[in-house]
Amino acid sequence: MNTLWLLNADNPHIEIFGFKIYAYALIIVTGMIAAFFVISLLFRRRNMSTDLFLTFFCICLPIAIVTTRLFYCITSAMPIEEWFSFESIRSGGLSIIGGIIGGAASVVGVCFFKKVNFFRAGDCIVVGLLLAQSIGRWGNFANQEVYGMVVDNPALQWFPFAVFIDADQSWHYAFFFYESLATFTAAVLMFINAWKNSNKPNGINTACYFITYGLVRSIMEPLRDPTYILGKEPGNSGIPWSFVFSLVLLAAGIGLLVYVLLTNKKKEGKLFGSLEGDPCAITKFIGESKSEKPKYDKLNLVCTIYPELYEKEENKTEEPPKEKEE
Repeated sequence: MNTLWLLNADNPHIEIFGFKIYAYALIIVTGMIAAFFVISLLFRRRNMSTDLFLTFFCICLPIAIVTTRLFYCITSAMPIEEWFSFESIRSGGLSIIGGIIGGAASVVGVCFFKKVNFFRAGDCIVVGLLLAQSIGRWGNFANQEVYGMVVDNPALQWFPFAVFIDADQSWHYAFFFYESLATFTAAVLMFINAWKNSNKPNGINTACYFITYGLVRSIMEPLRDPTYILGKEPGNSGIPWSFVFSLVLLAAGIGLLVYVLLTNKKKEGKLFGSLEGDPCAITKFIGESKSEKPKYDKLNLVCTIYPELYEKEENKTEEPPKEKEE
């Protein structure tokens, strides 16, 4: 096995038996693995089955990967015969916006057929999604792509404020890092909210995800190097699709947040929690099947709110097996 330094400016990769595995792909897969464990953990924490999450993962991830590619191909006017050709895929070409659209649609579909509250599942899924996106942006660092305009001031030519690009031997604003930092910060805050907050309504994290990502991308997109503005042609003609859809995501997130809060106020008498009845949004267990039982342990947030459930589970003793009659 011939191993090359991953951050080599010339197509960073490792080579195994003559097959090149690019650093970009390794970083993307790392983000997926991190997201898998974080979402699985939050499903357990918020009184949902990890088996249910596996269903989401196995169905939604492949759809999101395909739509990530499709969005890029369509908005960049790529010939249809090149969309999924091996060489074309190896050359790159993905759009996170497309993955968000396809992923959200597939999550809605699974929730519909499994009769799962979309917002309750979504509040966990978006945390892992932000984490994966934050990690994935470092693939752009490895490939030396998705950066901003040239930084001429020598006092500002330092990483991570700026990044040196070998192709033109100049420093550029490190937009990949700015976006990575913003999405990672949002992921941490949403994780804390999902881990500690049990109050109604579900959907706060989901709405904040669309707001956060739409806002970050709508700020970053116009300031990028024109080469990396999806849909733009040389000479700045064409529609900047990523920017347009970023604004759509931002508006959708704001609308969704207002809807979630006002709906809860109408049903429960207040924006957060409930004036009457159970104020928690996670009391009801959601499993992969109707026969699946909740797991009441210290990880389950319900047991923090209702410790008697955990104590009951701890004190449960199995009946001794009956002796066989001779």
